[in-house]
Amino acid sequence: MERKTMKPLRAAALAACASLAVVAVAAKAEDATTVPNIESGRNDVLVQIAALPVACGESRTVEGRAASLLPNGRKFKLVWNDEFDGTALDESKWSYRTNFWGRRAYWFAEPEDNAVEVKDGLLHLKLKKRPDGQFVSPQLQTGGLVWDIPHDPNPSGLWPLPKREKPKFVHKYGYYECRCRLQRMPGWWSAFWMQSEQQGCTLDSAISGIEHDIMESFDPGQVIVAAFHRNGYGPDYRGFHIPSAYDEDPKPGRKFTLAVDVEGFHTFGLLWEPDGYSVYVDGRLRGRNKSAVSHVPEFVLLSTEAMWYRNDHMTGKGVPGLEAAVLAGDDFVVDYVRVYDVVE
Repeated sequence: MERKTMKPLRAAALAACASLAVVAVAAKAEDATTVPNIESGRNDVLVQIAALPVACGESRTVEGRAASLLPNGRKFKLVWNDEFDGTALDESKWSYRTNFWGRRAYWFAEPEDNAVEVKDGLLHLKLKKRPDGQFVSPQLQTGGLVWDIPHDPNPSGLWPLPKREKPKFVHKYGYYECRCRLQRMPGWWSAFWMQSEQQGCTLDSAISGIEHDIMESFDPGQVIVAAFHRNGYGPDYRGFHIPSAYDEDPKPGRKFTLAVDVEGFHTFGLLWEPDGYSVYVDGRLRGRNKSAVSHVPEFVLLSTEAMWYRNDHMTGKGVPGLEAAVLAGDDFVVDYVRVYDVVE
C-alpha cells in the first residue's frame, strides 16, 4: 500500500474499528493469525492484508504520515523521530555500526556499499554483494558501545581505545515505535532494538542496562517480539521474553515467533516504564514483564545481518538464499521510528 493513500484509508479504518471482528472472521484462514490481547483478555485476529484495519486508538502525531498506534489510557509527547524524508540518511541522527568486539565486522555495510537508500519517505536497508564476493548489509544506530570502537594496537596510553564520540540520541523510559515492512527472502534478518552504552559492564541490569530487542525477524514472515538480554553475553547471561520468559519457562520446542505477512507494514512498540515493560504489535498489547528493568538511557538500532557470519568467518558464499536475495533486490523497509515520553 503506497503511503500517499494512507490518509483516506486511515479514516476509513477508524470508522470500521467497531466491525473489525466481522472483517476478520470473513478473512480466509490462511490470511490471519491470532494475537493475544492482554487488555481484553481474548485473542484478536491479525488480518494479513495490509489494506484492512488492524487496530483502534490511533493517534496522528506527525502530519501527513502514518499514525502512531499509541497505548490506550496514556498521554504521550513526541521527543525524537525520523520520518526518512529527503534523499539521504540523516547522519545527525544515525551512524553506521561497522565494528564488533573491537574489530572490523566485514559483514557490516559501510556508506560506500550503497546498502542504505532513502526515497519517497521510506528507509531501505539492503543486502549487497561486494566485487570480492563478500555479502554485507547495514546496521544503523543512534549511539554506540565500547565494542563499536576499534582497538588501537599501539595505544598512546593505558586505555587501548580512541576518543569516544558523543551519542546522537539516547533516552530513558517512554514509548519506542517502528513501522516497517520485513525482508521477504531467507538468508538474512532484520531487527528494531535498543542497547545501553554500558551493556554488560555489571550484573545489575538497573545500572548496566538491558538489550531491548523489540522486533527481530530471522525468517521471512516470522517475528520474535520483545526478547530482552541482560548481564552481558557470557556465562552470567540471563534473558526473558514477553509474554513468556526464556529462563522461567524453558520448554523444549517452545515457539516464540509471531506470524506476520511480508507484503504489508507492521508497527512494533515498546512501552518502557520504571516498573516494567509492555510490548505492542500493530497497536495490540502482547504482554508485560516486571522482572528486571533498565534504568539508564539507551540508544536505538535498526539492523540487518546475513546469517552465520559470526560463526564460520566465511564470506557467506555457503549461506543459502543470499545470492537470490541480492538478485531480487530484497530489502528491509522502515516507514518511521518515533520515541515518546509519557506525560503524567
